[in-house]
Amino acid sequence: MTLPEPLAGGVQPVYEDDDLLVLCKPSGLLCVPGRGPDKQDCLSARAQQRWPGALIVHRLDQATSGLVLMARHIDAQRRLGHAFAERQVHKRYQAVVQGQLGGNDGAWHDIDLPIAADWARRPLRVIDHALGKPSLTRWRALAHDTAARTTRLELEPVTGRTHQLRVHLAAIGHAILGDALYADAATQAQAPRLLLHASQLAFMHPMTGAPITLESASDF
Repeated sequence: MTLPEPLAGGVQPVYEDDDLLVLCKPSGLLCVPGRGPDKQDCLSARAQQRWPGALIVHRLDQATSGLVLMARHIDAQRRLGHAFAERQVHKRYQAVVQGQLGGNDGAWHDIDLPIAADWARRPLRVIDHALGKPSLTRWRALAHDTAARTTRLELEPVTGRTHQLRVHLAAIGHAILGDALYADAATQAQAPRLLLHASQLAFMHPMTGAPITLESASDF
């Protein structure tokens, strides 16, 4: 399959057919418009310039880069939304975190901590064992940088809470480099952006049922 030409601002289409799109979003770009005239440029607006009627199915944080799935029509959006709700869309991320985490055996580990909104500091989230919603993240170490004292991780969010990966990693003492919300100043300063990238999407095509797996390498 020949990939379409990139959109404005470095948005790279990864997959396109009559029913859906998968785009690679750069860090710093909103998925949908925000409040105010300065927040109208976003992934959905850029996609709709080329594919009128394109619809967002899920979102990434503005600071996160990587794969975003969009629908070309309302029926595909409805079916894909149901697949996300039923956890039939499998997502993996890569991140670089502070500290040495995990061994070199490639074993998967769980972070099972409930997440709640921090209403006094919105949009922040917190670990809250009384009021938080069950939240599960799987992770494994891919590489260690002993000089920088950092670890590259592969992450799999089993649940899909807002800021889940960022909150969970910060909660276990290994915040993501460049995280302006959950990392301390030294960890923020170690990278010019949040080092979190949505690297893989696997799902069944909403109309044909065919399995689709798409990957995108991070630029960090």
